[in-house]
Amino acid sequence: MATDQKGILVPPKRANTDYPLIDSDPHLKRVFGYARPSDYAVGGGMAAISPLAFWAMERVSPSHVGRGGLAPVMRLATAIGLIGGLHVFYQRSCNRFYGFTENSREVDMDMREMVDKVKGGEPLYGTSKLSPYLQGVAARNSRYSELFIHVLPWFNIVNHDQHGVDTAKYYQQAERELEAERVK
Repeated sequence: MATDQKGILVPPKRANTDYPLIDSDPHLKRVFGYARPSDYAVGGGMAAISPLAFWAMERVSPSHVGRGGLAPVMRLATAIGLIGGLHVFYQRSCNRFYGFTENSREVDMDMREMVDKVKGGEPLYGTSKLSPYLQGVAARNSRYSELFIHVLPWFNIVNHDQHGVDTAKYYQQAERELEAERVK
């Protein structure tokens, strides 16, 4: 950690990880778009645990709540399971964006997506109707927000250019690809 002029410890803006950082504030669409099939399977499995557990408990030790008494409980258990499964799904995908878990597939997908945007003359992270100041506010509020999502659900739904990575790599790769195309 660095110290500022007053000797106060200032945490770094980037987490120290074993894998490359793709995005410190991934947009909600990118999180779902880059998810692996295993994320869907694990999230779906986690979503199914709650209603299955309630059903099994009812079979082992019936509650005798009367006719129609189990249905509202099962609906609640299913809703809780779906929210939990979505949480696990989102967490697994975000951890790869942050570089907390293995992310070579996502690094390749990110490079391809961004290089294609550079070649097409599009802004890397989309356009926004918000002022640059409000984009910065949104970025500061949602950067690494997934780490606290179990307490405060907070997703990035704002297009901004503050994602904690050096975007020069996308432009350099686009130049290399365009040069290779010219040589052919």
